[in-house]
Amino acid sequence: MAVSPPSSPVRRRIARASALSLALTAVLATGTAIAGGDPSGGDNPEPTGQKVKPTVVLVHGAFADASGWNGVVERLQHQGYPVVAPPNPLRGVLSDSTYVASVLKSIKGPIVLAGHSYGGAVISQAAAGNDNVKALVYVSAFMPDVGENPATLSTKFTGSDLGTALRPVPYTDGTTSGTDLYIQNEKFHAVFAADLPQSQTRVMAVEQRPVAQAGFGQNATKAAWKDIPSWFIVAKNDKAIAPDLERFEAKRAKSHTIEINSSHVAMMSHPDVVTDQIRQAAHTTVGSAE
Repeated sequence: MAVSPPSSPVRRRIARASALSLALTAVLATGTAIAGGDPSGGDNPEPTGQKVKPTVVLVHGAFADASGWNGVVERLQHQGYPVVAPPNPLRGVLSDSTYVASVLKSIKGPIVLAGHSYGGAVISQAAAGNDNVKALVYVSAFMPDVGENPATLSTKFTGSDLGTALRPVPYTDGTTSGTDLYIQNEKFHAVFAADLPQSQTRVMAVEQRPVAQAGFGQNATKAAWKDIPSWFIVAKNDKAIAPDLERFEAKRAKSHTIEINSSHVAMMSHPDVVTDQIRQAAHTTVGSAE
């Protein structure tokens, strides 16, 4: 009796390539992702008799990237929350918020939107007019009103050492030119993340993403916190944003506020606390199942 030979590696590769080609063709034809087009990594279907958990969108600030949210992301995912942590371009409050707003529009269902530092200014603008955003969570953040910007807010109270720690670097991208702002490497630990190990902050310092100086001074044209319930985590040991400014912003917005003994990067040094505040915002505004 003849026995069919096993499939060769070449045949297996051809089969896989054919399957991938068909899948990509389907994406291009429909304009949707294979898994349903939800950037949170899950379909998050409409509730059937029980409210679903909202998608949590985490927006990082200047001198950082989305990896700063890693501890919070892991905890939220473990608790069943869909999570999106998009890159913040750090080119200016207006353009950055436009980009984040486009990410928000791609998400189905309720959203809890959190911002750290400069990311707070971005979410205040990006959430305006989006009915899916049910709560805003600010983590040691800027929270400007219309006509304010992070640069001017920084001078409102004493307690920040950021101004004297900045290192301006001219840049050009072939189309535009300007000045990027970095934190001086030797001052990064003390100003940005004093409660993290120095071995960790030395790496963070050389990998930091700068913010455009001109963009840092762009005035907000919207303030979503006036219409959307907000939560605020004040970092009492913050040397990048004055704690008194954080208190002022939270009080002005009538935010649900807690204070913790943390440096500027509360989401890294106190991920359990930050996660808990996001969960409270979700439960209070959406009634998400725990």
